[in-house]
Amino acid sequence: MTLAVSRRRGRRTPVDWPVVWSIVRRDLTAVRRSKGVVIPMLLVPTLLMIVLPLVIGIAARRVSGPTTSISFLDAIPDRLAEPIAALPPQEQLLTLVLGFLLAPLFLIVPLMVSAVIAADAFAGEKERRTMETLLHLPITDRDLFLAKLLTGMVPALAVSWGGFAAFTVVANAVSWSYVDGLIVPNQLWLVMIFWVAPAVALLGLGIMVRVSARSQTSQEANQLGGAVILPLIFLTVGQSTGLLLVDLSVGLAVGATVWVLAGLLVWRGARQFTRDRIASTT
Repeated sequence: MTLAVSRRRGRRTPVDWPVVWSIVRRDLTAVRRSKGVVIPMLLVPTLLMIVLPLVIGIAARRVSGPTTSISFLDAIPDRLAEPIAALPPQEQLLTLVLGFLLAPLFLIVPLMVSAVIAADAFAGEKERRTMETLLHLPITDRDLFLAKLLTGMVPALAVSWGGFAAFTVVANAVSWSYVDGLIVPNQLWLVMIFWVAPAVALLGLGIMVRVSARSQTSQEANQLGGAVILPLIFLTVGQSTGLLLVDLSVGLAVGATVWVLAGLLVWRGARQFTRDRIASTT
């Protein structure tokens, strides 16, 4: 059986996980060596998950008081305001800001990290002159597409979850002497980080991997993908702001909707992905 025939039939065969993970490890090694990928991938999460909560937490402690808390609580729905209003005045603003209002910004992290790495998925191979080697690997088109998705998904989740752990430490440390108990994590935060964030990362990957396959350089892929990813970031943050102001069941439903959209996008991308199309753009 020729390699071309085996590729066509590869969609019916089980995933060759050892080969898939070997490609993922190879790609992640290349990512670690690229400062243009690593620096923005770590700088933005550090600012959002460590520096920003530290600055806001310190500022909230200084201005926290009955009058300030009431003015903030008047601007949010009663469903969220009522349990916070029941807290002592010195706890209200810190709990509101660190426990709820900062969470939507964190969805930028998995989306940004996955987009930056996915932009390098195929365009980076073309720049490094390694595309021919990649296309001749004994792996099905489906498994190759899966490997490129995982190359973006694994760091996106690692940075998001690691950053959330760092945020938890910073948020609780800055509020320790003012708040009785831990501000983070709460139920809605956990839904956001472990349910919605992976879906958002996969949604970004489904877009950027296909853009990268059609681009000649990583810079071109970032420019083309930015036209889609940036509006998606604003939409995601805007919608997730409302997500934190509703109950847990709605948050789970929103996450499920994003998972479905991301799954459809990835499924369609996998069906359309072929080595011949990649080779024709090199």
